[in-house]
Amino acid sequence: MHLNPYGQGPLSLAVDLANRPCSETADLERRCAEVGFLLERAVGEGDLARVHDFLTGWAAVVDSADPPTRAERLNALLIEYSGPPRLTDHAGTGWHLHYRPDDLPAHRQIASLIAVGTALHLTGRGMHRLGRCAARGCALVYADFSRNGRQRYCSPACGNRDAVRRHRARAADEPEGADAAL
Repeated sequence: MHLNPYGQGPLSLAVDLANRPCSETADLERRCAEVGFLLERAVGEGDLARVHDFLTGWAAVVDSADPPTRAERLNALLIEYSGPPRLTDHAGTGWHLHYRPDDLPAHRQIASLIAVGTALHLTGRGMHRLGRCAARGCALVYADFSRNGRQRYCSPACGNRDAVRRHRARAADEPEGADAAL
């Protein structure tokens, strides 16, 4: 059985690239390899700019105010970057579905994987499972892979800092000696 190449890897890559953009082709190739992408072509200089442009459109999906807007924006990316599903054993790794033609430039292959992976994640887990960190002063993107689907922060560190901030704000609002009455 071949694992779904459109699973968590593409969305993890999208979050990583949105939060820490690549400045070199080798960095983009390395990050793709880290999530198990088998790129059919080497990443060229033009691919970096095109991946950045794609991620700008993908960020609009992240920042959508409601599910219909999110779906509309993601559908536009799917129309532009993906294709009809088909079976392939292009790399000799086993038969699996592709939502794109073979032998695409690296940027189109990455965009297709991310667009389809995002669609599968949102439709399978919930349209709310993609967003920006709720911590004050942090605008990083997260994809919610949690069991309960209630992620609001990009990292545990941001969640902890926000909890400490809320605790201190409550403590500052309590009148002096409030604990003595208990």
